[in-house]
Amino acid sequence: MTPRLVPSLPAGALVRQAQLIPAIVPFSAATLWRKVRAGTFPRPVKLSSRVTAWRTDDVRAWVEACGE
Repeated sequence: MTPRLVPSLPAGALVRQAQLIPAIVPFSAATLWRKVRAGTFPRPVKLSSRVTAWRTDDVRAWVEACGE
């Protein structure tokens, strides 16, 4: 993971999957969703029927918890 990019996530904002992969999380979209289902990655927020995003605060906490 690239911790130098994590501070660039604005607090209280939302981030889409395309912004997470590969800049913040070092795995594929399939793995991202597998981790969400397993409860090992934060659950996204459904903004509309076709738009899903993650809270940057949740993603930042996840990165910090991973110790990277």
